[in-house]
Amino acid sequence: MKFQGTKDYVATDDLKIAVNAAVTLERPLLVKGEPGTGKTELARQVSDALGLRMIEWNIKSTTRAQQGLYEYDAVSRLRDSQLGDERVHDVKNYIRKGKLWQAFEADEKVVLLIDEIDKADIEFPNDLLQELDKMEFFVYETGETIRAKQRPIVIITSNNEKELPDAFLRRCFFHYIQFPEMETLKQIVEVHHPGIKQQLLTTALTQFYEIRDQQGLKKKPSTSEVLDWLKLLLAEDMDAEDLAKDGTNALPKLHGALLKNEQDVHLFERLAFMARRQR
Repeated sequence: MKFQGTKDYVATDDLKIAVNAAVTLERPLLVKGEPGTGKTELARQVSDALGLRMIEWNIKSTTRAQQGLYEYDAVSRLRDSQLGDERVHDVKNYIRKGKLWQAFEADEKVVLLIDEIDKADIEFPNDLLQELDKMEFFVYETGETIRAKQRPIVIITSNNEKELPDAFLRRCFFHYIQFPEMETLKQIVEVHHPGIKQQLLTTALTQFYEIRDQQGLKKKPSTSEVLDWLKLLLAEDMDAEDLAKDGTNALPKLHGALLKNEQDVHLFERLAFMARRQR
């Protein structure tokens, strides 16, 4: 069971090695990187490439680790007992299975994505240590132990918004997705916009990297944003000449796809103003 990338996802050699190492070691793959570098999409492509079903757990700031295992609805059981409902005699009727439970009880191997783990409370990763390590957990309400029938491929993503605990990191295989270089990004663009004119692509990506390299930028545009920008350029039937700068405006055409806050827009406006004064 080897991941070699897919026709819809350009995976670098070191990323393929990381995925396959995590599968071989049977450890969670912790993937970090800038937002928009394809961390979440990686799990979907691993699922497609290996022909495995994917179970996705999207983490929010309010998500608790227990929700990934199960939740016991005591309120509904109390209400049903007051109404004389027969369901009340079986506690299993009031247990909602979480994403880990669903992955553990699957008869076949699955891909379990725990997406953006760093959004949750700092204790969240520690609360899942034993469950991800031993691939089992105990259900107190029923007295049963849920064990994984097939050890899932666990992919965990993080935007690096907060540090993860050392004990959690020790149990993972780690990979940082570097922002793609020009040639790799051209391959990624070709997947999404096949047949794009090379002159337009080179000019657009040159401007894109100039924006990313600008000192003082608050939010660097990501891969997903350059793909949106190129889609707009193609929709407007622009060519390389249309992207040429005249020296009076440092902002690229349709910059709203790339710059997502007013501070960065003002930064490029100031650069253009300074350039005009020096002329």
